[in-house]
Amino acid sequence: MSHQDLLQGFSSDILVGGEWRAGTGKRYQSLYPADESVNAEIAAAGAEDAVEAVEAADAAWRRADWAGLKPHQRAAVLHRVADGITQRAEALAHLQRRDNGKPISETRALVASASSTFRYFASCLETLEETLTPSRGDYLTMSVHEPLGVVAAITPWNSPIASDAQKLAPALAAGNAVVLKPAEVTPLASLELGRICEAAGVPRGVLSVLPGKGSVIGDILVRHPKVKKVAFTGGTEVGRGIARLAAEKLMPVSLELGGKSPTIVFEDADIDHAVAGVLYGIFSSSGESCIAGSRLFVHKAIFDTFVERLVAGAKQLRVGDPLREDTQMGPLVTSSHRESIERYVAIGLDEGGRLLCGGERPAGDGREKGYFYTPTIIAGLTNQARMVQEEIFGPVLAVLPFENEDDLLAEANDSVYGLAAGIWTRDYKRAWRIGRALETGTVWINTYKQFSISTPFGGWKESGMGREKGRLGLLEYTNQKSLYWGINDGPLAWAGKV
Repeated sequence: MSHQDLLQGFSSDILVGGEWRAGTGKRYQSLYPADESVNAEIAAAGAEDAVEAVEAADAAWRRADWAGLKPHQRAAVLHRVADGITQRAEALAHLQRRDNGKPISETRALVASASSTFRYFASCLETLEETLTPSRGDYLTMSVHEPLGVVAAITPWNSPIASDAQKLAPALAAGNAVVLKPAEVTPLASLELGRICEAAGVPRGVLSVLPGKGSVIGDILVRHPKVKKVAFTGGTEVGRGIARLAAEKLMPVSLELGGKSPTIVFEDADIDHAVAGVLYGIFSSSGESCIAGSRLFVHKAIFDTFVERLVAGAKQLRVGDPLREDTQMGPLVTSSHRESIERYVAIGLDEGGRLLCGGERPAGDGREKGYFYTPTIIAGLTNQARMVQEEIFGPVLAVLPFENEDDLLAEANDSVYGLAAGIWTRDYKRAWRIGRALETGTVWINTYKQFSISTPFGGWKESGMGREKGRLGLLEYTNQKSLYWGINDGPLAWAGKV
């Protein structure tokens, strides 16, 4: 699909309270990371748009045409959203490729995931039951769930449409109105998703899509008194700031933040599987993933052999044009992000690291025009090195040896982050023991970066709070209410006769 065909007729208007229009913010260019060509001129949202979107959302969720629908009626709309994503799947995959430079094979998978997410939460609506709790007196007690009201969904640039769906689907399913703030540099797929939701029957005002500067729009959304929850995926420092503001409002938040995930290879691991899994865990998505396995601990008994095979595999990875079906790593998202990664590699080498492969910008095949970077592996660092402790968010792997489980667990857990981890071993008892001891929200055993919409996901420590996905992920977007039904024949005893 050519650039011209893909973006022919593409409107850069934003969705504010049910109206597609030019935003009041400063217009900006969306660039293709593979060659810096212009995707589109985006009519950015401004402060006025954000306020109007929240006001419209607050009015919309109070109407009977969304929150007042029966669960199966909202489910029908979500199924139509899923159908719309599927019908537009190829175009959406290419829009996301143009947005952030991910290989087309990967963006196709993310679009399929987004469709499945809407379908899953539609199914949850059909099956999620309220609770009749055990009575303790002359009354019946019930526990029910009501929509929160206005939800602000703030999503990242690395997997826009999948992240959008993971917030929009459960929030809408619960009967809320949503103001979606996509990342400034990746607005294309989010705007198209807004059009799909509108066509599927999401009522006017229930959804707004506001691309633009997070420092302007995000700040208003977090502070606005009519916003009742913020669901955010992004950097830890921004998430910490959101949490502080939310605390002032006593507002719930879901925060999926940074990571520095340990991957552990024991001496009895299936080496073929482990090498392939480690490479996929760190270098897929060009390492631009919060759950990237960026700290590798390998048992000393196999360290040299394993690392040799790992380096050989990294050198064979295909880095290049995201449009090619066989590309495994596309460009990084922006020039400034690549420069940040290069600074971290320089820091690692200054700290005494040994460069085993990568650490440079690839040449040839037109890659000089884009933000490409080679798969990079560095050895010789301690677990205290900055490059090992701080999130790089790129294709950079630190490899460290270990000898015993106690030292391994101490180092693996010695991190401010706790998002994910991987274990490679044939010993199922060891896998259980280590998996339970790791201080992370997700542990993969003899696999990595596999996801199910039916399984909760979230972080420990500075990797966040709250959970997305899973049947109970829908309840994260609700207020719980208890109802007491009196069944006593006479008046309450305390009142006596009146």
